[in-house]
Order: sequence, then C-alpha cells, then structure tokens
Amino acid sequence: MKKYINRYSLILLAFILFSCEDRLEEIVPEDDIISSSLFETEVGAASAIIGIYSTAQDKDTFGGTTIAMDAFMADDADFVGSFTTFADVEDYVTLSDNTSIEVVWRDLYQVIGAANSAINNIPLSPDPNFTQDERNQFIGEAKFLRAMAYLWLANWFSQPFQFDNGNNECVPIITEDFTEPSQVNNFRIGRNTLNEVHSFIESDLLDAISFLPSRINNVGRASKGAAMALLARLKLYREEWSEATSLSNEVIEDSNFVLALNYDFYDQLTSEDIFTIINTTDDNQDANIALSDFFNPTGTGGRGDAPFSENLLEAYDQDTDERFISLNQTGNDANRESKIFTSKYPDGQNTSDNFPILRITEMYLIRAEANLRGLSSVGAEPIADINLLRERAELEPLTGTLALDQILLEKRKELAFEGHRRMDLLRNRRSLRRPGMLNIEESQFGADKTILPIPQRDRDQNLELSQNQGY
Repeated sequence: MKKYINRYSLILLAFILFSCEDRLEEIVPEDDIISSSLFETEVGAASAIIGIYSTAQDKDTFGGTTIAMDAFMADDADFVGSFTTFADVEDYVTLSDNTSIEVVWRDLYQVIGAANSAINNIPLSPDPNFTQDERNQFIGEAKFLRAMAYLWLANWFSQPFQFDNGNNECVPIITEDFTEPSQVNNFRIGRNTLNEVHSFIESDLLDAISFLPSRINNVGRASKGAAMALLARLKLYREEWSEATSLSNEVIEDSNFVLALNYDFYDQLTSEDIFTIINTTDDNQDANIALSDFFNPTGTGGRGDAPFSENLLEAYDQDTDERFISLNQTGNDANRESKIFTSKYPDGQNTSDNFPILRITEMYLIRAEANLRGLSSVGAEPIADINLLRERAELEPLTGTLALDQILLEKRKELAFEGHRRMDLLRNRRSLRRPGMLNIEESQFGADKTILPIPQRDRDQNLELSQNQGY
C-alpha cells in the first residue's frame, strides 16, 4: 500500500508544482515513467522528473548504504551489525558477488536510465503548452541527477583521480534510454576512464547551471546553486584549485544559501541546505537499512549498527565542541553495548530522515582548502573560513599558519556521517584507517579494496566489463 500511496503523492505533487489541472488525466503511472509516450505532454514530463527524484530516494542510491559504508569503511564509525555484506566492506574482504554492492550499482544506473529518458525525449515533446523554459528546467534537473549518479559511481567503483591522473578505469557512460537497470548490460560496452566520466559529469553540470533557476523554492529540487556546488566538489576531487575556489565562492555569495547560526538545521530544510533528498514516512526507505537505522541506537528504533569510532570521538573536544554536544546520543548498539551515535538522523522508527547531499558549510570548506592549496585568497583567507565554522561550534579560533591537516580535521568533524570522509582521505593519498585501527595495510591509498568490485552479476551479462584489481 505504501508504494501506491507514494505514487499517488508524486502525481499530485507534479500536478501542484506545474499548474496543469486541465491535463492531469494524461499522467501515466510511475511504473511507466520512462516510456517515451510519457513525454508527449508537459504534465507527463513533469511527473517523469518527479519520478527521477523518487528513484533517487532509494537507500541504495544517495542515502543509507553509501553514506554508512563511507563512515565504516573509513575511520568515522564501527560496523557492529549483522549484515555480512556490510561487515565484509568494513573488514576489506569484499567479494564481487556482494549483494549490497550489486544494488548500489543497479539503483544508481536506474537513476541514470530515468534521467536519460527525460533528457532525450523532452526536446521531442509535441505539446504546444510545454514552454522552452519549462523544458530547459526539466532537462537541467535530469542532468543534475544524472551527474550526481555518475559521480557516486565513480567515487565507489574507481580509484580516485590521484591514483593515475584519472586514466584508470571507471564505469560505462550510457546516454541511451533503458527501462530497467539490468538493460545497461544490453549495450555491451566496457568501462570509460575516470577522466572521461568526470568530463561527462562536468558537461551535464554546466548544462544544468545554464538551464536551472537560481533556486527552486524546495531544496529537494535541483537549482543552479546545487549544480555549481556539485561541480565545485568535482573540481576539488580533481585538484583544479582555481575552479573549485571560484565555484564555491559563487555559491557562498548566493543569498539563497546562508550558514546556519547553530546545529538545529538538521532535517529542517533551511537555507543551510543547497540540495537534499527529501523523505517522508511514505517514501521508499526499506526497513532496517536506511540511514536512521544504521546510525540510531536500538532504543530509538534503529538497528544500532554504526556508532562513532573511538578515533572520531577522540577528534572532538567533547566538552566544548557543539558539533559533538548538539549532535550525539547514547544508546545500545546491535551487540547491546552502550555506545555513542550521531543524532543527525533521528527518526529510527519511521526512517523518514532526509539525506543532506549539499550544504553551504561544505562550500566554505572547499573554498578554504582550494585557496590554501592554490595559494589564493578568493572570497576570504582560508583561516577565516575555518574560524567561521569553529566560531559556530563555539571553539577558539585558530592562529598562525593554517595547515591542510587542520582543514581536513574541521571537515571531518563538520560533515561526519554525511558521506565525505572516504573520498577526502583517498584524494589526499591517505589511508582510510588511522594508526591502531584494523586493516591498516588493506586501507592504504591505492590498495585494491579501498574501492568496490564491479558486480559479478553484471560482468556475467556483459563480457566487456572488466573487473577492478584484487577482485
């Protein structure tokens, strides 16, 4: 019943957003969202775009699975749950038939397939009421979501840019329509390089920047600012400091986005948020493996799977740092031991918490790092950006010469449990684990299992897909 309610809600939302009351009856069910006939009308195209966002809500796209794996594959969380597929990731013994990894690959390509259909078919719509501005906005949103899906795939299934200057294998770029994720394999093509995938992502984001409005009155919809922010992240990953600085600075100067005064903004959809995957209790968060399940103790409805690691706890001044004081809770983990958990995703009972993909805090951190490493001071001196965040956390300002390690530490504490830590370590050629933790050797930069395997199921169907080293 939940699925049918959610589909009805999406159709109703499309109806409200695009003021097309007289053509509502033309919308087809969400199951048919990628049929080319859906794009014959403005209303059908509107429902298709909402459908891409619905696909993006799945916990195996931009939500629970990847954010949780980021935390316990690196050094921010311990995985103590019963899912062996996740325990294998934490222990660096993953195999290519890991079913949790299979669905990450599958569901991200499902987002891509839905976006491809919109991008390819909206320009062909014969509806005379479908204005060019509306077409551009919808295409811009689809390109933003496609770019985000390819960036997630690149981050997880390819070594970072720093490994081989981006010449290493990544994932297949597919721009044709396909109605099911499994049909990706019908194209029988191999993997593109990381540079090619990054170039494709950049092209999509530049189009999105040109097509999208400055901000839609809903941080759950893509905007120009969201596309610029995601491109700033990509440029940081590629060590293109000038571009990363310029893009992050422009987002910071956009009055639509404002640094929150305290940490009450989590799950509240405020001007701190640039782009967020919005969830409700009726959305498609599978029971037991959503963000709030991983990160909540058992007494609040969660599984207690991923408490703070001792190493992350030691990184905070627990008596004074509001990023810890305001955002932690104590409860039993999956082994019935008392542990400290984040409280960023409090709804363990209904798994309705939002996924914070981009927020303005990250832009200050990108600007600080890119300015420091690019020997520039666009918008502000790097230490000024870091001290602005420390002031919000009620910490004393840093003085003297700012070091990269200090920026990375502040970023770790600011964005813990939001999916950033693993890539920040890898792109800086660092181990995913700290001294004294397990799997030090296996977690070194460039080690085989710091990235995920191409699912064997897909390789069996597409013999052109090569496997990552070590799998």
